[in-house]
Amino acid sequence: QVQLVESGGGSVQAGASLKLSCATSGRTFSRATMAWFRQAPGKEREFVAAIRWDGGTPYADSVKGRFTISGDLAKNTVWLEMNSLKPEDTAVYYCAATSAILWSTVRLTTSYDYWGRGTQVTVSS
Repeated sequence: QVQLVESGGGSVQAGASLKLSCATSGRTFSRATMAWFRQAPGKEREFVAAIRWDGGTPYADSVKGRFTISGDLAKNTVWLEMNSLKPEDTAVYYCAATSAILWSTVRLTTSYDYWGRGTQVTVSS
């Protein structure tokens, strides 16, 4: 059984930085795609960034240039470095993973088989 565990969330002031981590336990899988999504109160879960086994890294427009995703996909581990945080980045951040994905669907929640429980990020102005 695959389990994803996020860590690194917290409460910070606008302009600060945080680095989230996602570790996988249980079965690991090759050719993984791992991603970060977030969900703010009252809103739908939205795509933030992904990293594919061949190195592709799409980002949501809202975080492009501020957030950087990286990972050791051989260990099914992924990080999200978040800089210049804004109050609108406040959300629960979720890690997701799958072993098979169409690149055209990488931004969809339904494309991922495994999810973590999330870590809270709160950015105050």
